Amino acid sequence: MAVMEKELAAAAEQDPRTYAIIGAAREVHRTLGCGFLEPVYQEAMSLEMPSRNIPSLREVELPIYYEGRRLDTQYRADFVCFESVIVELKALSSIGRIEDTQIINYLKATGHEVGLLLNFGSPSLEYRRFALSKTK
Repeated sequence: MAVMEKELAAAAEQDPRTYAIIGAAREVHRTLGCGFLEPVYQEAMSLEMPSRNIPSLREVELPIYYEGRRLDTQYRADFVCFESVIVELKALSSIGRIEDTQIINYLKATGHEVGLLLNFGSPSLEYRRFALSKTK
């Protein structure tokens, strides 16, 4: 079994929601390949996820709070799936700390516990799953 397949098998056991989203992303990447801009992948994902019974909302405004007060500034997540998983799409040659930090900040600011970073810009789909515990 390839390393990526082992990771997917572990993801399926750990969180079937993120496993389903990654499966949809793999199909989009398999069909389109790399080289398109992010909005193309976002639109394709908005078609693929319902076909797999993945509930999702596209371009969701996420409120940000500071010391209990809601700020006027908001984040906009590419998708929120299953009402609880923030999904951020990228179309970069590779993803790094900046992209990781972006989704971690989305989780911190919103209180959501799970996020997925999906990168369609490389020859193979790249994905990272983030979990942020609410307990301190």
